[in-house]
Amino acid sequence: MIKYAIIPAAGLGTRMLPATKAIPKEMLPVVDKPVIQYVVEECAASGIEEIIIVKTPEKKSLVNHFSENKKLNKHLQKSGKINLLRQIKKISHLAKFHFINQIGPYGNGTPILCAQKIVGNEPFVAIWGDEFIYAKPPRLKQMIDVYNKYGHAVISGIKIPNKKDLSKYGIAKTKKIKDNIYEILDIVEKPDPDKAPSNLATHGAYLFKPYLFECLKEISIGKGGELWLVDAINKYKEKKPVYTIETKNAAYYDTGNKFKYLKTNIEFGLMDPEIGSQLREYLKHKTTHF
Repeated sequence: MIKYAIIPAAGLGTRMLPATKAIPKEMLPVVDKPVIQYVVEECAASGIEEIIIVKTPEKKSLVNHFSENKKLNKHLQKSGKINLLRQIKKISHLAKFHFINQIGPYGNGTPILCAQKIVGNEPFVAIWGDEFIYAKPPRLKQMIDVYNKYGHAVISGIKIPNKKDLSKYGIAKTKKIKDNIYEILDIVEKPDPDKAPSNLATHGAYLFKPYLFECLKEISIGKGGELWLVDAINKYKEKKPVYTIETKNAAYYDTGNKFKYLKTNIEFGLMDPEIGSQLREYLKHKTTHF
């Protein structure tokens, strides 16, 4: 059983300014839930019991969102909004939450290292808090199943359909193990699309043994003065295999730029049982006035 999930949430959210000047990018809503709640719900649905959110001191809204609000609960109870009360109370009971502040150099490897004191000597998941994959069964559950079968680290994989987009991701050179499961031979970070080793992006969710912490401590500060997770992964696989699974029945939602954020809201709005039909009609007949 994988008990812990680490969610890095200490970034500045510069791609979504000015909205993220005061609101963490992880708290931007997709319909009626913040992005990070979708991530936490995926963790909970995959059997994760404890979630470590690594943040900056300014991001107090993350703590507030996943903590019980007795005043709000009392108001909803008094107003007879029982269904809404159940939804709100459920949030703080999705898992046991730990909130820690990021300390160390900038980079996506630092928050993983910051969580070591809680994770200890256990295998763990790391998953980004500003994007998510909608899959059945959940992506993390598919990854955990592979880990339980083979006993090796697993990274979420998803095929990138547009060749020009390969330069935005870490693309894997692989050896097929079985069906949609591969061993990673190399990860090329943001390659030239014409030189990419495949169209399989290894991205978004990572399941590792605690040896990764040692790799993070041993690597040097890399490109841009940052501590890069990919550098630690490459060091890790020098001694231990790393697998990837092409997630089945999956749709990837990146909410880190304006167009993809709006696209995600539209898609989830159309699936929403309360507003889906209204939104569909609106989009069908809408003409701009500008």
